[in-house]
Amino acid sequence: MERSGHLDTFARDHLPPPEAWPEFLLDHPAVRYPARFNCAAELVDGAVAAGHGERPAIWTLAGGKPVAISYRELQGRVDRLARVLTEDMGLVPGNRVLLRGPNNPAMATALLATIKAGLVAVPTMPLLRAAELKPILDKAQVSAALCDVRLRDELEACTRPGPSHCPTLAQVRYFNDEGPESLESLARGKTVPFPACDTAADDVCLIAFTSGTTGSPKGCMHFHRDVLAMCDLFPRSILDVRPDDIFCGTPPLAFTFGLGGMLCFPLRAGASTVLAEKLTPATLLETIQAARATIVFTAPTFYRQMAALAPGYDVSSLRHSVSAGEALPDATRQLWKQATGVEMTDGIGSTEMIHIFISSAGAQVRRGAIGKVVPGYEVRIVDEAMRPLPPGTVGRLAVRGPTGCKYLADERQANAVKQGWNLTGDSFLMDEDGYLYYQARTDDMIISAGYNIAGPEVESALLQHEAVAECGVIGVQDEERGQVVTAFVVLRPGFPPGDDLVKALQDHVKRTIAPYKYPRVIRFVDTLPRTETGKLKRFALRTL
Repeated sequence: MERSGHLDTFARDHLPPPEAWPEFLLDHPAVRYPARFNCAAELVDGAVAAGHGERPAIWTLAGGKPVAISYRELQGRVDRLARVLTEDMGLVPGNRVLLRGPNNPAMATALLATIKAGLVAVPTMPLLRAAELKPILDKAQVSAALCDVRLRDELEACTRPGPSHCPTLAQVRYFNDEGPESLESLARGKTVPFPACDTAADDVCLIAFTSGTTGSPKGCMHFHRDVLAMCDLFPRSILDVRPDDIFCGTPPLAFTFGLGGMLCFPLRAGASTVLAEKLTPATLLETIQAARATIVFTAPTFYRQMAALAPGYDVSSLRHSVSAGEALPDATRQLWKQATGVEMTDGIGSTEMIHIFISSAGAQVRRGAIGKVVPGYEVRIVDEAMRPLPPGTVGRLAVRGPTGCKYLADERQANAVKQGWNLTGDSFLMDEDGYLYYQARTDDMIISAGYNIAGPEVESALLQHEAVAECGVIGVQDEERGQVVTAFVVLRPGFPPGDDLVKALQDHVKRTIAPYKYPRVIRFVDTLPRTETGKLKRFALRTL
């Protein structure tokens, strides 16, 4: 590894041992980076140096009208805040900083300033409670936090004696606050420019904790070069991002899907992004219309709800609509395309890999497939012994590229990386043309009476019925069949639950996919348990 720019060496000291790392593929022309750089400086200072200083970087909507923050103004905000971090707070390169806030310019500035100062950003979802923040703070040994003042209550519980107390958390500062000790107040008197910390390409700049669909969250450590690699592969080769593109969407900046799509991708291209809080399907459509957005990122659930509303809005500016975070049912893809004329760009990534590594767009889309491997990455479908499987065979997805799994002091590293390949925990099928078809999470494959049944396939079939608004499918233990396919269904208004509807839905599934896959048990519920990023919490369905 290159000489570290960190004085606090915790992050490098707690990387997995080198023999547990995946193999990194760094020979693609787009990811041949110098040995030393700071990714935040590349994203912001690099854009200004490239002549984008007066162009919009971040948009907000004030009274429904877009208001721009230019690249030069963003650069000044980042540099002043970096001085607060180093001068007023006394932080040194390598210290971990918890970041807490919704998608707004202050949160984006805090992220970029933290990384530019050589600190390690630990962004967290806005709705996490103190009991959920504590294991993150403890595991990453966080000494400082930057928080939106509206979210202070849960974080302050971690600073006081009690079950959520975190002894390492020595100082907390607030933004979107006009008090005398607020970050904004402290930053006003600072000078610019701020020289970026001389970090190595393989210094850790980000610890992204998984969103917890499978229980205990894991800290995924990412290098400065990883942040640039996510910007220089998927968005360039699949989305063909241009400086005049305007991004918008729902994924939080604390989620790597959002960190890329809502901030880093547009900055790397000299494009711009609309940062908006608490979007609904209707207000996201309003945002697309008002900002003339060209690229939108959100989850399948949102697209399904937006499809019904889209005819009431002008979304003709859209070039790409990107879906990730969970499986995209074909029924949702077709509804969106019929409503907008835009072909969905599906993708699969992971917090461990930092962003999307399988995707296709436009004319390259093949129905039923997520897409092909993104240039710069390699994938295989393998069996339990890591032997490659032939086309058309369902197996475990293995991937490698310039990014990869590096858990923070976690024994689960051994399960996530084998023989230099990252194992995502997904089962896939690859056809002879290289298109990849998602089957299920490997731990969500339902085995019933000897049949392997993928829950997402059953969900996709159910969603094609007019009565179904949302659904989740799992296997429930059964003495006779091993597991029975069990569906949890949220109904659309006007469809009363009852035995007749259960039978109608079962018959519909039998007609749509192989009859043995039909849900033998259907339970009607008001809502489904989801993470803050919109992913279905399958493990939580087991407790309903």
